[in-house]
Amino acid sequence: MGSESEGPCMQSLERPSFRSEAAKHVYQYVERHGTAARHRARSVLDLSPETFRTELEWLLQKGYLEDDGGTLRVGFNAGSVEEHVGGDITYTVRPARQEDFEGLLDTIRAVTAEDTYVVAESVAERLLYEDTVARHNTVESRVFFVATDDGDIVGWTHLDVPQVEKLKRAAKLTVGVRPGYRGDGVGSHLLERALDWAEANGYQKLYNSVPSTNDEALSFLESHGWHTEGIRRDHYEIDGDPVDEVMMAYSL
Repeated sequence: MGSESEGPCMQSLERPSFRSEAAKHVYQYVERHGTAARHRARSVLDLSPETFRTELEWLLQKGYLEDDGGTLRVGFNAGSVEEHVGGDITYTVRPARQEDFEGLLDTIRAVTAEDTYVVAESVAERLLYEDTVARHNTVESRVFFVATDDGDIVGWTHLDVPQVEKLKRAAKLTVGVRPGYRGDGVGSHLLERALDWAEANGYQKLYNSVPSTNDEALSFLESHGWHTEGIRRDHYEIDGDPVDEVMMAYSL
């Protein structure tokens, strides 16, 4: 196993705070769209060129936004690119980017089409509805890591991390790997990456909810130290039948 550095290993999630309403509006426009053309943001927000330039420079200096040749994106760095070898493949694990949107959505749907994974299905629907990979605002943040083989996304892990102070102890996690890539350590490395990130950012507990019929997912989590925290009887309806929800947890 090796790693190729692309910035710091971990970065704390600073809850955004803004010096002006104009700065807040610029940030929120970019955050809601994932990326935004600089000229388009200024036009839509109806700010004077001077005000827009001044507030954008402040947001860039704070690290809240990044400007990539005129394309604005949320300045959120979840760490480095790691290279792993498993079986006959060499794959990378890295933070997801907005340009991963289609491949990420397709991978989640490929996994949920084969296995019953209700939470991951809801993540896919949120991605499709919001049309953005990363979220980071004063209420919640969303972090994705992806595993790629020759540029193709073959697995993901996802963390919903609340920014509300009383909820910042625990984060919700999902993880999944395309069927043809299982057994080579892809899921384990994705899970490890998410655990490391959550611990570095001060979270003390991760949780995941899995239908009791998804034996593979439950076995995977249990083999990595997760435990059953509770069971909600008949919580899901799958193929017309009531199915229990197994509430899994991991303490950091």
